[in-house]
Amino acid sequence: MPGLFRPESPYGLELAIGTRLRLEREVYWLKSLARRPMQLDEPPLLKESDLTATIVICTRNRPALLRNCLEGIARLEREPDEVLVVDNTSGDEETEAVARAFAATYTVEPIQGLSRARNRGLAESNSEIVAYLDDDAVPDGRWLNCLLEAFADPRVAVVTGGTNTPGSSAGGSNQEPSHFLSNRDRQWFEIAAFGGLGIGANMALRKVACIGWKVFDERLGRGAPFHGAEEHHAFVHFLFLSYSAAHVPAAIVFHSCQKPDNIKLEVRNQIAYSMLLFLEYPGHCLDLLRFIFRRIRRKPLTWQRDAPDPGEIVTSGWRVLLPASLSAVLLYFRTRKPRN
Repeated sequence: MPGLFRPESPYGLELAIGTRLRLEREVYWLKSLARRPMQLDEPPLLKESDLTATIVICTRNRPALLRNCLEGIARLEREPDEVLVVDNTSGDEETEAVARAFAATYTVEPIQGLSRARNRGLAESNSEIVAYLDDDAVPDGRWLNCLLEAFADPRVAVVTGGTNTPGSSAGGSNQEPSHFLSNRDRQWFEIAAFGGLGIGANMALRKVACIGWKVFDERLGRGAPFHGAEEHHAFVHFLFLSYSAAHVPAAIVFHSCQKPDNIKLEVRNQIAYSMLLFLEYPGHCLDLLRFIFRRIRRKPLTWQRDAPDPGEIVTSGWRVLLPASLSAVLLYFRTRKPRN
């Protein structure tokens, strides 16, 4: 693919990006304090064209699907500055050949786990914005344009887009307005933690906001002890750090629909994930308990969720919930570790 390159010094790039955004934040904050207390000016907006972007695709033994994804990237209106394929195996010649055919950079993360692969892609990317696609997702032509527009506000650290699945009523475009979320918004914790911001098959991160911490907890995600929720866990932490998030429905990807194979396992994972949130964010225990009690009582959500179904915890009976709860407690304490 023409136009792809890798800057020679990622460390110099990270330093420059961090310095630039930090100075912009300090300038508008100090200016507002000089005028009158408790009033902050809006930060200066960045132009979409000023931002560099890497697309990361994490894959595992699915070269045919990877090819479809890369073909979709080749049709984007806004070319990425870099495409990075992270092979979550010890290396596969067919997968590497597909990546090279589209001028993508090929790298390997040999330890199984989607979070590990995503962290590897983030570490090896050389752009200001790192956008993620699943290998079975195909982006709309304006997908990258729409994601980058939301990063014009330097306070925004994470952006997600709309996901169309087979049989969904949505077509190839979505005219819904973008939604922004920060930790000043009511119910921000449950919205970020339980699917109100979108899913990891269609998301982008500001790299400078990811420096100094491991964005995707490697206990979470496919191939890890907690199967899934790694992106939601990351969204919570971005907002906890006082960054903002945006959901842009117009940034569409077409993605296959995956249904859970084992309901008991899904319930266990969701309960263990809730425990993890409960113990890692003690200041939001009441928010979490209110959400769980509303769901158990089958109260409707007051915000739109990425998946319209009520979820396995709500629809499962006590014969499933009780043993799953015990298993979740054991899973959590077996994998408990301090967050980096």
